[in-house]
Amino acid sequence: MSEFSRLTPLIQSLPATVPFVGPEALERQRGRKITARIGANESGFGPAQSVLHAIRQAADETWKYSDPENHDLKQALADHLGIPSENIAVGEGIDGLLGQIVRLVVEAGMPVITSLGGYPTFNYHVAGHGGRLVSVPYADDQEDLEGLLAAAERENAPLVYLANPDNPMGSWWPAERVIAFANALPETTLLVLDEAYCETAPPDALPSIESLIDKPNVIRTRTFSKAYGLAGARIGYTLSTPGTAQAFDKIRNHFGMSRIGVAAAIAALADQNYLKEVKLRIANSRDRIGRIAGENGLLALPSATNFVTVDCGKDAAYARGIVDRLMSDHGIFIRMPGVAPLNRCIRISTAPDAEMDCLAVALPQVIRKLASG
Repeated sequence: MSEFSRLTPLIQSLPATVPFVGPEALERQRGRKITARIGANESGFGPAQSVLHAIRQAADETWKYSDPENHDLKQALADHLGIPSENIAVGEGIDGLLGQIVRLVVEAGMPVITSLGGYPTFNYHVAGHGGRLVSVPYADDQEDLEGLLAAAERENAPLVYLANPDNPMGSWWPAERVIAFANALPETTLLVLDEAYCETAPPDALPSIESLIDKPNVIRTRTFSKAYGLAGARIGYTLSTPGTAQAFDKIRNHFGMSRIGVAAAIAALADQNYLKEVKLRIANSRDRIGRIAGENGLLALPSATNFVTVDCGKDAAYARGIVDRLMSDHGIFIRMPGVAPLNRCIRISTAPDAEMDCLAVALPQVIRKLASG
């Protein structure tokens, strides 16, 4: 009997792949250390000192399981957002929560609507649960709200995914357009509104909590991985009606959270002064990426995230050449969108000045090499 024959037919049909190649894997493949890690949309600015203090304190109790009800973290989030804790579910980062959402809603063969070139981890979960992806192309580097709505209605889809602000393009829709989109969806379609970059977005990009919290077919996902600087802690949460939030209890890993990560998230919420400081540093770094791009004949697109998508003005092969040569020649890790026409671009995460200095030196050298063939 083949070792693969023990797997379900669905799993046998899937490729052995991951949504992203990690920087550690690139180091192993290329045989060189990364000098500027500016490709994964982490926060190189790190968490607040108060958060690091909380982590050190919690380390002594890491032999204990975390509270399976996540009571303290949900209450801290509720106090911060001004909503009841019953509207909140907690999970192992947005990626883990997306997998649970798909599991809650999608059965084999069901259509799921997303944007062509959008966040690939969502697609990964849909495929892993047997869903059928229906992709809508971007329009002018933004997710196409009208196209997504039309596809959801045409396919009678149980699930539609929208990231606002968007990854990988950094674009965003104003709050009133997002609310109108949510209201226009069929009641039978659940909207996953991914707000991973909500802290770095302009205020008018985010629907108020009250505007969507009572809609049973809307679930918003948020994270501590970006502006709060806790990507490695894997802390995400959802905002929804109580009934939707409680549905996670049917399938979630009740001991999936770490005590250290939970303590870090609670401390991060309590230190909003540091968040304000980091948001300013992110904005300054976005500006610097824009200047570096312009100095090298490239065009930085407007961004509401902690990264900047840069239009290289040519084709995917040229963008790939920049990505690969920055890594192979200079140890600078960046990424690029995966499908046309978005893949004419590269994507650079904001970071402290030292990493930006490396980029400023390396990028013109790479472009000159590509020009010389």
